[in-house]
Amino acid sequence: MPSLSRTILGLSGFYHDSAAALVRDGRIVAAAQEERFTRKKHDPGFPGRAVDSCLGEAGITMDEVDYVAFYEKPFRKFDRLLETYLAFAPFGFRSFRTAMPEWLQTKLHLPREIRRQLGSTGRRGLLFTGHHESHAASAFYPSPFSEAAILTLDGVGEWDTATIGIGRGRDLEILRALPFPSSPGLLYSAFTYQCGFRVNSGEYKLMGLAPYGNPSYEAAIREHLIDLKEDGSFALNQSFFNYCQGLTMTNRRFDRFFGGPPRRPEAPLTRREADLAASIQVVIEDIVVRMARTARELTGLSQLCLAGGVALNCVANGKLVRSNLFDRVWIQPAAGDAGGALGAALLVHHRVLENDRQPDPADSMRGALLGPCYDDDQVEAAIRESGVSAEPVSEEDMLDRTVTALVAGSVVGWFQGRMEFGPRALGSRSILGDPRNPQMQKKMNLHIKYRESFRPFAPAVLAEETRRWFDLQDPSPYMLVVTDVASEQRLGEADAGDASPDFMARLGARRSTIPAVTHVDGSARIQTVDESSNPRFRALLKRFNQATDCPLLVNTSFNVRGEPLVCTPTDAIHCFLATKMDLLAMGDFVLQKTSQPASLVKRHAGYHKNFALD
Repeated sequence: MPSLSRTILGLSGFYHDSAAALVRDGRIVAAAQEERFTRKKHDPGFPGRAVDSCLGEAGITMDEVDYVAFYEKPFRKFDRLLETYLAFAPFGFRSFRTAMPEWLQTKLHLPREIRRQLGSTGRRGLLFTGHHESHAASAFYPSPFSEAAILTLDGVGEWDTATIGIGRGRDLEILRALPFPSSPGLLYSAFTYQCGFRVNSGEYKLMGLAPYGNPSYEAAIREHLIDLKEDGSFALNQSFFNYCQGLTMTNRRFDRFFGGPPRRPEAPLTRREADLAASIQVVIEDIVVRMARTARELTGLSQLCLAGGVALNCVANGKLVRSNLFDRVWIQPAAGDAGGALGAALLVHHRVLENDRQPDPADSMRGALLGPCYDDDQVEAAIRESGVSAEPVSEEDMLDRTVTALVAGSVVGWFQGRMEFGPRALGSRSILGDPRNPQMQKKMNLHIKYRESFRPFAPAVLAEETRRWFDLQDPSPYMLVVTDVASEQRLGEADAGDASPDFMARLGARRSTIPAVTHVDGSARIQTVDESSNPRFRALLKRFNQATDCPLLVNTSFNVRGEPLVCTPTDAIHCFLATKMDLLAMGDFVLQKTSQPASLVKRHAGYHKNFALD
């Protein structure tokens, strides 16, 4: 018989990007990542502060939680580690020696650790779900579909690296799995590592770099590194990789084959890195489309749900959408391991406890605005404690002043409502700019975000205006699909940089009427904002459109490189003071940089240097 009135706390972590999610009677109440509270990017520790945030949002204590659900099965993961080390012995002993102490002390004793951290494992107990089952559940159960094919792709869970499944009503079943060590996520991460970016953090940089290069290594990858089948399954030639037995992703054979050792972090980027990025991007897109085609054939369904870290590859997602293999595609906004916490809780509610499911026609993620919210009293207290100058304003005045600043070329910090769950800023913890300004990308990258100049920015656009500006037919509320800027917005100007030996010379070319959000290949990563989205953010977009006849804004995450998205008003104030941001709109307060004490700004000048570069 179905169980009713249940509160389930989902957890993920201990390896990467710890998070907590709270589900009550099938409704997603709250979800948050531990990194936002500890200020350690991708914090892998126990998500205690994220748990406190979720419980606080629900107004309950652990005594009122029925089940705790953990997003994977540690004994199966340990089994995979041991078998892998034995298979490659005696190579890999250093890696084995590094990993074992933490496993023996903590990871193999998660029930004890969870009870120690939380004081409870729920009134009815602790349950463990499979890693890719958790991903699949996070994709299907919040989706707007009553039935759908499900595709999950990442590095590795226990043994699986990708799965194809099917969801119907409350039921979810994995139909096919790709086993370790062949992995789409680890393949992409190997090239991330080779190009000098941090694994599990810099993959999106590799994706952004790809359009600057040519896929000149694609044939070599297909011939020597991967045996890719028509159904999307594949085997990797492990003689090129080191992730099974070592502490690096690739080995010397990989280095020789691709023209040298990995680029040193922060060293200048060369044509080689751009071409490597372009080549592996083409291959990963092919893998995703082939697996999706197989999912369609296996399930016979015309709707697809996606999750897993590879589902954050927005360029591959765009190619999948344009393939028309499915009528509709829905992607979990917290597609990585953090979303596993939500998936585990939903899997327990629907499949274990056999509760029925009623899909929301939009989706049940509530705009992914599932984190903590700070009221005006808390904002005012942070302002007072920080010693900054701030002016209380009405919502109308705040919108007008923000738009005036944006039109004048200012960069605005936007801190409103509940924090986003997942890696994308969606209009609650955002940095905003005018997309028409040809200097805005450079200004934001170098003086606000302190990051590489080639990195593109995403536009947030009023949903009803999308087709006028972009070649996108369906909504993209979570900034997870890349598409082309509409032809009527493109400029026919010749780009001398395209033929230059210095591939980075392409960066400054003005390719559209919205150059700040148009990537070098004429594409953009879209966030569509509709009536059910963040009301205040939508109001700002409408006000900007009224002033400029441009219904979109540059929308990037409120942080600097190496720092997690800001969480609290104090975090926002620190980031505002430490960068060349011009204005901060926070709750019903406006902070102008020119009105701040010079000594306070000077004291924060090195703030961003406290964070490790990612």
